[in-house]
Amino acid sequence: MSTPAAVPAVSPAAVLFDMDGTLVDTEVLWWETADEVAAGLGHRLTDADAPEVVGRAVADTAAHLVRVTGRADAGDTIAADLAGLFFRRVEEGAPLRPGARRLLAELERAGVPFALVSASPRTVVDSVVAGSLADVPFAFTLSADDTVRTKPHPDPYRAAAERLGFGPERCVAVEDSPDGTASAQAAGCAVLVVPSLLPVEPAEKRFFAGSLEEVNLAVLRDCVDA
Repeated sequence: MSTPAAVPAVSPAAVLFDMDGTLVDTEVLWWETADEVAAGLGHRLTDADAPEVVGRAVADTAAHLVRVTGRADAGDTIAADLAGLFFRRVEEGAPLRPGARRLLAELERAGVPFALVSASPRTVVDSVVAGSLADVPFAFTLSADDTVRTKPHPDPYRAAAERLGFGPERCVAVEDSPDGTASAQAAGCAVLVVPSLLPVEPAEKRFFAGSLEEVNLAVLRDCVDA
């Protein structure tokens, strides 16, 4: 009697990538932007400010700078300055993180759909996708402007999974920050964390890699299957 063929492991239905600090090295640009705007308000960023800056949306960081400087009258101006200065820095070039191009190409060859889920404004997302990520066949991109609430709320990842037509539990998110990780996990996704500027605490359904150079389709499959 013949031996039954082994059943192949099920690939993730889709992969949802964060952008800043995960696929492109823009978290440093964002920190420099926030530090420049803060300095103009008489405040210099320190490690204590990092949780309100790294991985956060423009509105969140602007609100933080309002709190620490007492400039409640300048909230809209601070947000506009952050967005405009960050966009100009990104336009000058946002290098890819090591291993990003190879991993995206592997997913494309395997026919696994993938999307971009970012807390950056639409202008910044479009700039990066037209530049550093040009010709990458994302199914779509989501920005902070595309959901009522952005990270750390679950809305962006829920919206991405729904748009792809899959349950979040069948998707794996690739993130670098505590807020992004919390967003994806709250949406029901498995999360592969590749930390950049801030450490991410271990927790159930969080998997870790030191770099995207360590990640391939088999690693992403294991995140979902676990």
